[in-house]
Order: sequence, then structure tokens, then C-alpha cells
Amino acid sequence: MQTIEHSRVAHVHGPTAADVPISAMDNNSLIIRLHFTINHLSRWLTPIHDQTLLNRRVRRAEPSVKELLIRMRDEERRIFSKMHLISVEDNPDLDKLPESMRLPNQEELDRARTPLGIMAEFRRLRQSTCSLLRSLPDDAWSRGGISRRERDWTIRQLAEHLANHDLDVLYQIDVTLDRIGAREGVSPAARAHLDELLRLVSVNIKRA
Repeated sequence: MQTIEHSRVAHVHGPTAADVPISAMDNNSLIIRLHFTINHLSRWLTPIHDQTLLNRRVRRAEPSVKELLIRMRDEERRIFSKMHLISVEDNPDLDKLPESMRLPNQEELDRARTPLGIMAEFRRLRQSTCSLLRSLPDDAWSRGGISRRERDWTIRQLAEHLANHDLDVLYQIDVTLDRIGAREGVSPAARAHLDELLRLVSVNIKRA
């Protein structure tokens, strides 16, 4: 396994996810970016000694790490349903999909699950998303669906939305882990901040 220092050297000669806007990445780089979100979460959360800290809120109005993981999972579930429908139907009506993809007893299930259990559920969903995207030729990424309730989407726009959503929530998790003291006693690799990790992900720029 590469150390952070070795990985940084490996990617120093090309653009990284820290340098290139999500909208400018080519399709393959966007898939890699989505996949690396799983790696970032595993790097941060798996080594934490006291997992109960991940249920702790810094302030009452701020979400815990577990709640942020639930947010990522729910958004993945919602967006994947649109992406899948567009991939199998021509110009589908996205409003036919349920507004909420949460199960009726979802809150009860989430209370019983550990943060790592939520992360594992998100990982499975994200792997399905990445598998779907990898199965598509580049010209299929422009396939779209219509919605009067929300907005029209293409597969490319949905993938970019997920990557931007990842970025927002990962930054929140990064800051929260520091503020609740969850990184005390873990390895330097597990304490690496998001800005540093993004520099380990090389990307290619899409053609104009």
C-alpha cells in the first residue's frame, strides 16, 4: 500500500482532483473521483478507536458524522434511481420515481446501525453507481430524462451532482472529525485532510 508521501510523488506531474473542476473532468476521471470517495471515508473512519464519537454532534444544530453518512447514502439512492431509469429508457419521465427513496422504517433501521454499517451501505450503492457508469459508452452520458417537479437531468449531470455533493459532505466530515477529537491516536494517513487526499487522485480533462 502506498504511503501518502509516495502517492503524492506519483501524481505530482499531472493534474489532480484538487486542481481540476468536476465539470472539466472526463467521464473516466469522474468515475474514479466517485470511487475514491469510498476510499476517503474508509481511510478516515475505519481506524477510529472510539466509534461512538461518530454519533456525537459538535453543536445541537450540526449533524454528526453518522448523520452525514446517512445524507450521502440517501442522496446516492435518490440519484442512482434517476441514473438507472435514464440508462434503460429513452427520455423518461423522472417524476414517476418516488420523491423519497427512504424505506418506511428507515429511521428505526438507521438508529440500530453503526456508522460503519451506514458507510458499508453507502459503499454498496456507490459501487452500483460506478458499475452503471462504467458500462456506458461516452455518448450515452448525454442521455437525459425530464422532470417538472425538479429539473431535467442527463447522466453526466447526475454524476457531476454526486461528485459535488460528495465534496460538500466530505468537507463537513473532515472538519467534524477534528472537532470531536476522533483522530486522536490514529495514524498520520488516517488524519490526512481532504485537500491533501484530493491531490492523490489524478484526472484527465474532457475534450471540448
